[in-house]
Amino acid sequence: MLERKQLKGRTRITFVLPAETPHGPVSVVGDFNHWNPAAHPLEPRGDGTRAATIALPAHSAFSFRYLGAGDHWFDDEHADGHDGANGRVHT
Repeated sequence: MLERKQLKGRTRITFVLPAETPHGPVSVVGDFNHWNPAAHPLEPRGDGTRAATIALPAHSAFSFRYLGAGDHWFDDEHADGHDGANGRVHT
C-alpha cells in the first residue's frame, strides 16, 4: 500500500506492507535510491505493518519494487502503474 502526504514541492510517500508478509527483512528499492537495498528498509510500525517513508520531488514518477530475503523481488499491487516488471509511483 502507498500512503502520500503533500509537502511544499515534494511528496512524502510511505511504502507499507504487512508485518510478516513476506517473512524476513524487506527493502523498497527504485530509481529514487539507485536500486540500493540498504537505503530504505521497511521498519515495524505500531499498527502491525512495516513501512519506509521517502520524500520525493512533486509532479514526478518513479519505478520501484520490493526486495525480500533470499533475493525475492516482488511488486506492490497498489502501485500507480507498472513499467515492465517494476511498479510506478506518481508524486
